[in-house]
Amino acid sequence: MLSRGWTPAAFQLQAWSAFDLGQSGLVNAPTGSGKTYSLLLPLMMQLGSEPKVKGTQLIWITPIRALAKEIKLAAERVAIEGITVGIRTGDTAEQEKANQKKTPPHILITTPESLHLLIARKGSAEALSHLKMIVVDEWHELVGNKRGVMMELALSYLRGAAPSLKVWGISATIGNLEEAMGVLLGEKKKNEGVLIRSHIRKNIEVISILPDEVERMPWAGHLGVKMIDKVLPVIHSSNSCLIFTNTRAQCEIWYKALLEKDLDLAGKMAMHHGSLSKDMRIWVEEALYDGRLKAVVCTSSLDLGVDFAPVDTIIQIGGPKGVARFLQRAGRSGHRPDALSTIYFLPTHSLELIEAAALRQAVKDDYLEEKTPLTLCFDVLTQYLVTLSLGDGLSVNQAYEQMKDTVCFSSMTTEEWNWIVGFLCTGGQSLSAYDDYKKLVLKDQVYKVSNNRIARRHRLSIGTIVSDSMMSVKWGRGGLIGHVEESFIASLKEGDVFWFGGQSVELVRVKELTAYVKKSTAKTGKIPSYQGGRLPLSSRMSDMLRLKMTEAGHLQEFADIELQRIQPIIQLQASRSVVPAADEFLIEVFQTKEGYHALFYPFEGRFVHEGLASLFAYRIGKMLPISFSLAYNDYGFELLSDQPIPVEEALGNDLLGADLLERDVLSGVNSAELARRRFREIAAISGLVFKGYPGQPIKDRHLQSSAALMFNVFEDYDPHNLLLRQSYTEVVEYQLEMPRLRKAIKRMMDQKITVVYPERPTPFAFPIMVDRLREKMTSETLESRISKMTLDFLD
Repeated sequence: MLSRGWTPAAFQLQAWSAFDLGQSGLVNAPTGSGKTYSLLLPLMMQLGSEPKVKGTQLIWITPIRALAKEIKLAAERVAIEGITVGIRTGDTAEQEKANQKKTPPHILITTPESLHLLIARKGSAEALSHLKMIVVDEWHELVGNKRGVMMELALSYLRGAAPSLKVWGISATIGNLEEAMGVLLGEKKKNEGVLIRSHIRKNIEVISILPDEVERMPWAGHLGVKMIDKVLPVIHSSNSCLIFTNTRAQCEIWYKALLEKDLDLAGKMAMHHGSLSKDMRIWVEEALYDGRLKAVVCTSSLDLGVDFAPVDTIIQIGGPKGVARFLQRAGRSGHRPDALSTIYFLPTHSLELIEAAALRQAVKDDYLEEKTPLTLCFDVLTQYLVTLSLGDGLSVNQAYEQMKDTVCFSSMTTEEWNWIVGFLCTGGQSLSAYDDYKKLVLKDQVYKVSNNRIARRHRLSIGTIVSDSMMSVKWGRGGLIGHVEESFIASLKEGDVFWFGGQSVELVRVKELTAYVKKSTAKTGKIPSYQGGRLPLSSRMSDMLRLKMTEAGHLQEFADIELQRIQPIIQLQASRSVVPAADEFLIEVFQTKEGYHALFYPFEGRFVHEGLASLFAYRIGKMLPISFSLAYNDYGFELLSDQPIPVEEALGNDLLGADLLERDVLSGVNSAELARRRFREIAAISGLVFKGYPGQPIKDRHLQSSAALMFNVFEDYDPHNLLLRQSYTEVVEYQLEMPRLRKAIKRMMDQKITVVYPERPTPFAFPIMVDRLREKMTSETLESRISKMTLDFLD
C-alpha cells in the first residue's frame, strides 16, 4: 500500500496488529473505507514470508455472488507473486471447480452454500487443514437468519479442521455489534474477540422529493410514479444513479414508467433484480463499473457492498422501513470515506414523508436496528449433519462438541441431539417405513449417507433460501430472460401480455416449468408480483416515527421540511380526531356504510399489527358473539364489524393485558394453519421434501401438498417431533414477532389511552381502509372506489 502511495487508516493498522497477535474479531467501517484491505493485507504479508505456500490459506465468504468479482479484483491487486485467487459460487463453471479441486487456490472466495458443498466432499478436513484465516463479509446480512446459522455450523467445523484458524468478520454498523461478533466467534470464544471500529463517520444527505400538493386523505401508491417528472431532473443531473425499490414488481413498474416518460433513457438505463437472468445481471453490474449506464432501477440485489465508483446519486422509492437498509443504500453513492453520500427519498404516499424525517433523525443519532441471533434451528442442523456424513463421515461425539460451540445450538440438550441423529437414521416413529428417510447408516464408527440417490439429492438441496417455485421465462428459441413465480404464470392464458425484464412480452405456451414468450407491441400488461414483497417497519423506525409524529402534531416550527409539507393532513387529523403524542395510544371508533370501524394506532409495523389485530379480535370476541374483518399497515390496524364494537368496555376488561398473551394471540390467528405454512420451509431445508433436479423441478403445489401431509402426520402421530415444534416456535417468534408484540403491549399499557369517535374517517384511518379494499379489487376498480371514498369523506 505504501509503495502505491496509499496511507493506511487507523482501523486498518489496528486490524493488522490484531492479526499479528493471533486474534480474531470483527471490523466495522463504512462502505469504501478499505475494510477489505484491513484483512487481506496482513495475511498477504505473512504468506510473503513463507518459503512455500500449500493449500487454501484464506476463505472469504460473501453473502451474494455479485460481490465475489470485486473481492477477487481487490485480492489480485495486492497479491504477491505465486499467490492464486479463485471464486467458487453457483455461477462457477464445472471445469473451474474441477481445476480448483486438483489445485486449490490460496485465496478462495465463496458463499455459505458453496462452503457447505466443500465440507460435503470426502477429504474436506485434510483439504482445509492448511487454512489460516476465514473472513465473513457483510456479516450483518447473515446474523439473525438461517444462512447465518449455516455459517455458525461451518465455522465450528473449520475451527476443528484448522485449530489455529483466525476468524474475522466485516460488518456495517448494527445496534448490537458486540453480540454479532460473539455469534461469529462461537460460544467458547465469544468474549475474546477484538471489535475494531473505524470511527469514520459517513456524511449522508437526505433530500425528500416533495409533491406539489398533499392529498389530505392519503393512501399507499397514490403518489409514486405520478411524481416521475420530479425524478427525471435528478437522474439527468447525475453522472449515474441507482433507483432503489422495495420489491421486484415495483422495480419493473418504475423501469417501464421512466422509459415511457423519457425515451432518451433508452440504452442508458437498465434494471437489476434477483429474478432476472444471471447474464443480464452481470451485464448491468459491468456496465455500472464501466460508466456505460446513467441509471439502474434495482432492488436489494444491489444493496450490498459492490463498489460502483461512478454512482453519485441514490433515489429511494418509498419507505425502506429500516434505518440500516437506508444507510446501506445511501452508501452506494459517494463510495469513499470522505465523500458525501446523497440519497433522495420519494414517498409513495404523503404520510411516508414522516418516514423521511424519521430516517434523517435516525441517521444523525446512529439509531440502528439490532439483529437477534437465531436459536435451535433444527432444520439447518439436520441438513448440516447429512452434509458432514457426505464428507468424512459424521462422528457423533466430535460433531456434538463442535455444534455446542455455536450460539445457535449452545442450549441444545443431549435428548434433542439424540433425537435428531436418530431421526436421520430411522425417519422417526412416523417415517420409519420409508427408506428415503433412513438417510444415515453407521460404518466404521462414523455415520455415512446410506445411498447415492440420497447423496445427490442432498447436494442439490444445500442451503436455506426457500421460495415459491419459480418458472423460467424464455424466448421461443430458448434464450433465458429470468424467472417468475409459478402462481403468476398460472394466472395467465396464452396470448396474455405481461411486462418482465423491462420488456412487453406475450405468453406463447407453457411447457413443464418454462413459459415461452415473444415480444409484444402492447403498451399495457400485467407485472409479475412476488410473495413476501412487503417489508415491515423496523422497531427503530417505529420509535422515530412516533417521535416525528409528535413533532408534526404538537410543534409550531419544524426542522424537517417534510413535517411542514404534511401539515394539511395533520390539521385535518387534528380537527376530526387527535394527532397522538409519543406517550399516547390513539383509538378511533366510527360508522360508515361498510359497518362499524375500530382503528388502533400503535405505529409498530404491519407484522406486529397483524398479531395485535388478531389478539384484539379474539379478546373482544370472548366478550360477545361478533365477527371482524381485519386490515393493517405500518401505522395501525382496523377491526370492521356489522355490529357496534365495545372498545371502551374491552379496555376495561383487560384488552391490553399481558397475561396469557401468547395463548390468546395464537388462538386468534389459527396457529395450526400458520405453522403448517411455516413447516413447508422447514421441510425443504431439513430435506423432508425434495424440490427436484436441475431442469426438472417439482411443481409448487406438489411440494405444498407433500409438506402439508407430513405436517398432519407429525401432528397426529409424532407430536414431539422437533421439526414440528420448530414450526410453531417460528410462527410465534418471527412471523408474529412475539417479543416485539409483548413490548408493544407493555408500552401501550403505560401510555395515555385516547378513544375518540369521529363522525367520518380520518386521514390516518383512510390508508388502512384502502389496504383492506386492495385485497378485493383490481387496480382500476380500486382507483374508482378510492376516488368516491375521498369525495365522500372530505365533503
